[in-house]
Amino acid sequence: MTAKVAPAARTAWPEERHWHALPASEVLRLLDASSTGLGRAEAATRLERCGPNVLPTKPPPGVLEIGLRQLKSPLIYVLLAAAMAAIALGDLGDAGFIGLVLLINSGVGGWQEWHAEQQSQGLQKLLLIRATVLRDGEAVELDSAELVPGDVVALESGRRVPADLRLLDAHSMEIEEALLTGESLAVLKDAAWTGGADAGPADCRNMAFAGTTIAHGRAHGVAVATGARTAVGRLAISIAAAGAGKPPLVERMERFSRVIAVAVLSAAVFIGAVAVLVHDASIGMMFMFGVALAVSAIPEGLPVAITIALAIAARRMAARGAIVRRLPAVEGLGSCTLVASDKTGTLTCNELTARELFLSDGSRHSVTGAGYEPVGEIEPLTREPALVEPPALRDLLEVAAACNEGDLYRRDGAWGWRGDPTDIALLALAGKGGVDRETLLVSRPVVNGIPFEPEHRFACSWHTDGGQTWVAVKGAPERVLEMCRPAPDRYEAVHAAAVDMASRGNRVLALASGIVARAMSPGETPEEPRDLEFAGLVGLIDPLRPGVSAAVRRCDDAGIRVIMVTGDHPVTALAIAREIGIASRETEVVHGADLRAGDDELIQRSIETGRVYARVTPDQKLSIVKAAQRAGHFVAVTGDGVNDAPALRHANIGVAMGRGGTDVARDASDVVLSDDNFTTIVAGVEEGRIAYQNIRNVIYLLVAAGAAEVLTVGLAVIIGLPLPLLPVQLLWLNLVTNGFQDVTLVCEQGRGDELESPPRSPRERVFNRLMIERIALGGLWMGLLGFAAYVLMLAMEVPVPDARNALMVLMVLLQNVDTFNARSETVSAFRMPLRHNPLLVLGVAAALLSHVAAMHIPLMQRVLSVSPIGAREWLVLGGAALSLLVVMEVQKAVWQWRNRSPARRPAWPVSGA
Repeated sequence: MTAKVAPAARTAWPEERHWHALPASEVLRLLDASSTGLGRAEAATRLERCGPNVLPTKPPPGVLEIGLRQLKSPLIYVLLAAAMAAIALGDLGDAGFIGLVLLINSGVGGWQEWHAEQQSQGLQKLLLIRATVLRDGEAVELDSAELVPGDVVALESGRRVPADLRLLDAHSMEIEEALLTGESLAVLKDAAWTGGADAGPADCRNMAFAGTTIAHGRAHGVAVATGARTAVGRLAISIAAAGAGKPPLVERMERFSRVIAVAVLSAAVFIGAVAVLVHDASIGMMFMFGVALAVSAIPEGLPVAITIALAIAARRMAARGAIVRRLPAVEGLGSCTLVASDKTGTLTCNELTARELFLSDGSRHSVTGAGYEPVGEIEPLTREPALVEPPALRDLLEVAAACNEGDLYRRDGAWGWRGDPTDIALLALAGKGGVDRETLLVSRPVVNGIPFEPEHRFACSWHTDGGQTWVAVKGAPERVLEMCRPAPDRYEAVHAAAVDMASRGNRVLALASGIVARAMSPGETPEEPRDLEFAGLVGLIDPLRPGVSAAVRRCDDAGIRVIMVTGDHPVTALAIAREIGIASRETEVVHGADLRAGDDELIQRSIETGRVYARVTPDQKLSIVKAAQRAGHFVAVTGDGVNDAPALRHANIGVAMGRGGTDVARDASDVVLSDDNFTTIVAGVEEGRIAYQNIRNVIYLLVAAGAAEVLTVGLAVIIGLPLPLLPVQLLWLNLVTNGFQDVTLVCEQGRGDELESPPRSPRERVFNRLMIERIALGGLWMGLLGFAAYVLMLAMEVPVPDARNALMVLMVLLQNVDTFNARSETVSAFRMPLRHNPLLVLGVAAALLSHVAAMHIPLMQRVLSVSPIGAREWLVLGGAALSLLVVMEVQKAVWQWRNRSPARRPAWPVSGA
């Protein structure tokens, strides 16, 4: 029930009330409606008054919007300022080079984000929701967008609820509300129930909320809210109003840009003042120097390199099941320190599964497999033959298959199902044990039955069995035992087994069967069964997704804390958390009822010890995310339901499920998992860390080269020499020769140990100690070497243009060598196999050959003031450039020696930090 454009504003009618707290008759009176529905004319009037029943959604961004979004970067702003300065000085060539960089950056990043947006849109369900409505007393089927407050809607199994409804009647009605409340089990509805005004959605037994699914039964309800006024609609509005969290890369690049801007301005003022005061340089020359300094210091190729690095990582992540909707989210996953995960549908399959059996003979069995597919084994927990009697197991499986209204079928090689989740889970259990319902019903056809009702707390079916009738029963353990033959000793054992199963988060059902010594007709009203034989207990649970436990362990190894945030019951949540490895003690469980509204200090304290948050509302989930961020965490939130959307929006990185998730959740996210697998997040973290390391490598390469150019130019100006490199020559070095190398450097593959260390501290800057040390040493060596070569050539009376030409060759060769140094911050270049990044060799060759070509092409000779040099000069300059390799290898060896026994860094944030 979503629309591609926001509907026009309409009258806010009816007045919002606590509909669940009012009797049905009062609700109809307030809505000026009746149980026979509205008239067609009145419905048309209300549609005009209230607007269509659609959620207010923003249309997907267009190509131009996505392209312009790539320019929202502090580094881009610095480049724009340099371009405007170049235009003001008449250096249109320099300005054109910078404009070309910005165009390439917008094109590459924009194409990647547009492609990801198209993939995300393709994941959305395209099915049109239809609703059966009473109009003028007749049942008609309409597009759900035409529903209005006061419409009476007929609900039946398998349909989605089209609006918020106050139920008028309900017959065995169970609704799956996981997408709204996080509750994994279907909720039994009761139209006669009324509750207090403060009851939440999970407790409103007389309400059916828009977007939820009917699991079982039939009902009629009157629409009390449509469109943006539904529970789902209010969440959508709150999402739009909430501010989105910043990915870590954005924050780090903002700090990096401020450092660059301050450094450039300070250097320009200092060196310019020296030149003017000491050497009587002209103001015009200092303007030219300012442009040259800005071009030298600003890594113009960095925006393109970062964009390509993120795009490559996004491609790798897509191949592993994660679709990136916004590029900075790639590195964001690698930086996260805390993952706040929904339980139902994210950590678990959202498919109820039989996990444990307690048979009538006292034996216990475990059931393997997960989900509704009947694939798995029923294995005895004891191997003593005396305790394992196959007939007892067979009896239980036959009852599970017979007393069942579900449908589990295989079609075109795939399993499908319809009906109540409990019934489907029991059919899957029977299938694992070799009992087929269709085959069973051939020999024992159904003749009568009692459906499950809240007041009964059981369901049963009667089957013809020769000249007698066989009865199968399922229900609450204490209720079913009341129907069985007296056996006090057995009751104690059964009760203890039921309590034990429930303590592990299982939903426990009892099964029983018996014989009626006569034939039963379909028309007679059956009585409650008596003198049954107890068949056993079935423990049902929403199972873990395959690989989740291992993924959580890998997160722990990587220093990432995983917490569970769910609307489910605390006992169930803790049982799942124990199985996964998230929590082990009851003290680690925080109940939503204990998190008082507005008590930020209480929620903040819970972040330190809480690992499981149960029975939480969407507002509380959002508060938990905010509290974690205030504690210094970079937070990734995962989820699939509408109830997850506000937290997804506000998190630093929002991760939604693509296959089983809701449109609202996907729209609020940065990353969409196409396979709905929590384990894919770990792969995303790994790719994010690889991407960030590659970005750091590029930053070193470009900033070290820029620092060398600044040092060479600055020293020359200070001592009164002509500019050793012109602005256009500096741009050529930064954008073209280095440009080939930096875009291939970001293709570096991971070494496989990315998840063996904790995440970076959220407070860690791009320029940490290691980065500063490497840039200082590399930049200083290249700058002094370049300056010395320039001074030496001038001393040898080499003309200034020729000296600049030779210096450009030296700088190109130094950048070639430094590219291999930049592949790793700590590992020797000789230990980095070239096969891990063959493109790098091509990039270095392209950089060198492009400069050689420019030296021989007349047009480029005039633009860059370059010319060919001899073989002797090539050998001398090449030998000088190789000295950089020796210097940086020594630096890496010293760093490794100083850190030869590094202690494992703490997971962030440190308490009290």
